[in-house]
Amino acid sequence: MRQRRFKMAKTVTNLKGVRVVLRTIEDDDIPALWKMIYQDEPEWKKWDAPYYPLEPHTLDSYRSHEYARQQRLSFGEPDSRLIIEVDGLIIGTVTYYWEHKPSLWLEVGIGIYDSDYWNGGYGTEALSLWIDHLFQILPLARVGLTTWSRNERMMRVAEKLGMKMEGRLRKTRLYEGEYYDSIRMGILREEWNFG
Repeated sequence: MRQRRFKMAKTVTNLKGVRVVLRTIEDDDIPALWKMIYQDEPEWKKWDAPYYPLEPHTLDSYRSHEYARQQRLSFGEPDSRLIIEVDGLIIGTVTYYWEHKPSLWLEVGIGIYDSDYWNGGYGTEALSLWIDHLFQILPLARVGLTTWSRNERMMRVAEKLGMKMEGRLRKTRLYEGEYYDSIRMGILREEWNFG
């Protein structure tokens, strides 16, 4: 059976940092991304909102899901999810979603799926590049990031980028029989150090 190929992105994005590249997801990337995200009990999921189950996908349903996500973007709207690449290898993704578009407030996220790239500064560089890009191409008032109190690495990354703790909702995340807090962090346009 011939596999259906999609024209993925309406626009192509390619952002180069010192060690990382953020780029548009292409159809050829889907199998590698699917394997990294949906392998049996992935390590990254223990830190990235593990209190929400990972939505199961076959390779074909994941490809359709990615295609539909890109097609929902409005004309001129930046892609909401890019690959993080290091030396030509996919290590994760960065994302954004509108928390409240009329107020020009969006939330960003990052997933480093390959644990060999944890604690090496790759996530900090990727998220900095991503936030800088979003502030430059959109008239944003603020960028937020939500995590949970067990994910101390994510909170440190946000602090390194100048984000401030804006809210702590106590005992909102139950995981493995223990309660954790929801952490809201953010940065305003006038606080961002444009690179």
